[in-house]
Amino acid sequence: MKFRLSNIIFFVFILSLSITCFSQDSTNDLKNSYFDKLLDSSNFFYGKGKFKKSFSLNQKALDIAFKLDDPYRLHQAYRYLGYDLWALKDTILSLEHFKKSEGYAKQCKNDTATAVTYMDLANIYSSKKDFKKALIYHNRSINLFTKMKDSVGMAKAHYNTIISALEAKNYPLAYQQIQETLKLKKFFAHPSYAISIDNFYAEYYFGIKNYKKAEEHLLKIINNTKKEELPLELQNAYYLYANCLYQQNKYKKAFEAYEKYDEQRKYIESLDNTSDEDIIEKYELAKYRESIKAVKLQNQLQAERLSSKETLNKVLALFSFVGLLLFIALYLAYNKRRKLIELLQKKNKEYLVAKQESERLSKTKIKFFSTVSHELRTPLYGVIGLTSILMEDKSLKSHEKDLKALKFSADYLLALINDVLQINKLESDNLESEFTSFNLKELIHTIISSFEYICKQNNNVVTVNVDKNIPPLIRGNSVRLSQILMNLIGNACKFTEDGKITITVIKEGIKGNNASIKFIIADTGIGISLDKQETIFEEFSQGSSLNYNYQGTGLGLPIVKRLLELSNSKIYLESELGKGSSFWFTLSFEIIKDIKEEVSAGILDVTVLENKQILIVEDNKINQMVTKKILEKNHVICDLAENGQQAVDKVKNNHYDLVLMDINMPIKNGMEATKEIRTFNKNIPIIALTAVEIDELRHKIFDSGMNDIIVKPYDMKLFIQTIIKNLINNLKVS
Repeated sequence: MKFRLSNIIFFVFILSLSITCFSQDSTNDLKNSYFDKLLDSSNFFYGKGKFKKSFSLNQKALDIAFKLDDPYRLHQAYRYLGYDLWALKDTILSLEHFKKSEGYAKQCKNDTATAVTYMDLANIYSSKKDFKKALIYHNRSINLFTKMKDSVGMAKAHYNTIISALEAKNYPLAYQQIQETLKLKKFFAHPSYAISIDNFYAEYYFGIKNYKKAEEHLLKIINNTKKEELPLELQNAYYLYANCLYQQNKYKKAFEAYEKYDEQRKYIESLDNTSDEDIIEKYELAKYRESIKAVKLQNQLQAERLSSKETLNKVLALFSFVGLLLFIALYLAYNKRRKLIELLQKKNKEYLVAKQESERLSKTKIKFFSTVSHELRTPLYGVIGLTSILMEDKSLKSHEKDLKALKFSADYLLALINDVLQINKLESDNLESEFTSFNLKELIHTIISSFEYICKQNNNVVTVNVDKNIPPLIRGNSVRLSQILMNLIGNACKFTEDGKITITVIKEGIKGNNASIKFIIADTGIGISLDKQETIFEEFSQGSSLNYNYQGTGLGLPIVKRLLELSNSKIYLESELGKGSSFWFTLSFEIIKDIKEEVSAGILDVTVLENKQILIVEDNKINQMVTKKILEKNHVICDLAENGQQAVDKVKNNHYDLVLMDINMPIKNGMEATKEIRTFNKNIPIIALTAVEIDELRHKIFDSGMNDIIVKPYDMKLFIQTIIKNLINNLKVS
């Protein structure tokens, strides 16, 4: 990046800190007066980019500071010289001067001056790419300002830390410091400060590649800089905005933004027409006039003292009275501030208690959902598994309708549990993104097949139209897409009777290696009234059901909305009461070009299971029976263990090709048993069987030595594929 807005206003903040620093009592001494004028003049030349002239003036100021033998003046002079040397690209000497400035600040026991020098050292180390030392000094500066309860100083210290964090590409730290700075925003009324905060946000989002968010802040910056007439800030905003558009492949807009940046740059360059000679001449004349004023003032005061001691005494008395009033006012202000601080500390303690209670309730909620998940999914595994097995028994053909109804009820209950758990994960931002390769057409037909029973029950016809131009194999978050389609197709099936449900998939376009695909789910069902359409995507909300007897949880559409937001997409609805509804959304997927390799990787040979010896470790008798029947159907030789200790003993004394290990068991749980097995058998594949949400347990499961995870109740095909995959991987290793 050529320019940064934060760097442009950076020196303004650094110099303004000098105003907040403790200043010694002014005297009528001409050297002190001349010293201050030299610093003011050097600031002027520095701001104009005349660094050599600024350096020359600050050298004179340093000489005067030595003659005065004033540590605070020496701190100021060395500090200003440090910035001159930095601007002249001599960072070694600049660092030496900042360290001397720090030493004199500590010598005069001025905490504010010391805190400022900490910021100086942090900034110079940051420019030298020594971000570790920079962060140390930033923290010292923040801590010292916090100790002094100097809110303005704290704001500036956090502000400079943001600059270093962005330079170091430490975006989490940058974001945290931006939040701290926002809390102290009220202490700065100047528009450039608010603009700089927006610029930090823009750089942060640009750094984490969230170009859409970065673009929002940059447009705000451009609007405000135009309004406040800040040409330099506007120039840099256009530069970053052009880069942001370029990263989003908006090349035309990026080129237009860059042209505006170049136009603004040329305009700023045209503003500085004043020659060095003119500035120096004006400066020397001003200095001469100030010196004459100082001499006249000194003579006038001396004449007044000689002419009337009485007048002097009155003046002194007046000053004393004013001083007393000032002291009283300061005391009252201090007392008021102290009370406000005490109140703030009290509120902070109350906030901390409330925060701790909120965290405790959050942990309790997570534990509750984990327990409910296990307690409900475990018996459901038996119901769904046994029903699936019985449905394949030809001798029970006469009961096929009843068995399908039973399985539908169990599947509905499982879907309800999954919806509640899904909402919990979305609220806690605990949702993982896993990208896989898949055939979109096959995925949709698989989802539709799961609604076969309810479609027959409601006498509905389902039609699928997939655009022939859609690539046969794509890569993306197939789990998230399945959840979205399951909810939308499920709603269409439930709220439609004697009607038609149409799933249409259209290729909207291809950019590079990505395909933009539009999904439309339309039905001829009961429809949604206009007043309900505004609230239908809220949790636990139901649309108008007329005389329809179905009532669900109202979680399906909120889940769809939240999942699409996570994928930078949006759900759209068009519906009319009594005539049906149409939902649509668009997602982007990567195109898989090497189809043969991807397809061959997903094909698993079930003959691998023949005569394989598998140990089923499960304390639930029904689940033992279900798992055993599924495996024996594929010619697997099964053995059973009812707890972790039995599993350890059996693996130690027998040969098994694979172990299916339940997590929650008496005597010894699955992870404890696995750790013990790994002490004498490193190679045998061990797959975890759990009805608990695995997000919280995933790392513990793999750390215990397990190779894979299957969540109960599981998809039969996925169950078999996972076992085959681990058997084949073990053969490759051995």
